[in-house]
Amino acid sequence: MALTPQNNDVFLREVDEELRRDEMRDFMTRWGRWVIVAVIAALVAFGGWLFWQNRQEAAAGEQGEAFSAALDDLAANKADAARVPLETLASSDRDGYRAMARFTQADILLQRDDLKGAAAKFAEIAGDSDLAQPYRDLALIRQTSAEFDSLQPAQVIDRLRGLATKDSPWFGSAGELVAIAYMRMNRPQEAGRMFGEIARTETVPETIRQRAVQLAGVLGVDAVDQPQEKTGE
Repeated sequence: MALTPQNNDVFLREVDEELRRDEMRDFMTRWGRWVIVAVIAALVAFGGWLFWQNRQEAAAGEQGEAFSAALDDLAANKADAARVPLETLASSDRDGYRAMARFTQADILLQRDDLKGAAAKFAEIAGDSDLAQPYRDLALIRQTSAEFDSLQPAQVIDRLRGLATKDSPWFGSAGELVAIAYMRMNRPQEAGRMFGEIARTETVPETIRQRAVQLAGVLGVDAVDQPQEKTGE
């Protein structure tokens, strides 16, 4: 007995569904265990990631509180109380806290006139390749400042050459040290030129610019922008 077009469509759909059920049954028989394992592994990994994120946030909060407490101790002249937390933070896996703790340790040494120890601490920061470059550049400048009197002028110039430029955010501080090194080498023209550039660079902090104007003037360089005179008609 021939099937009508409508019955034929129904029959084909039933056959197609049965084939798909057989394929799914065969797939689950062959791969079902591994699918379940993969799903469980994905859930475990996701749960582990959430746990890790939570622990990271908690650790960051704890380290922030520890650093704040250490600063409070220093402000209260309790350097000994701040020593242990700063030592712990100086080994932190969080770059920001590690850098700030080491900078603070170096500043404490500077207050004690331990220039050698402070320079070594700044050198640690400058040599930490995991830290962002601004941290390292600032540390290099402060290291050079701490050991300035023990360095040859040429060493200062070579060390800070890349930072004593107008496009550097550290131009004021690095440029001052380089200019003074030129003065120690009895090269007043180069020193005056450097002070003049610092004085005319608007991105340099105002206190450094004012100092540069004075030193440039001593070296015979007019670093003050003079207004143009109006000519009469």
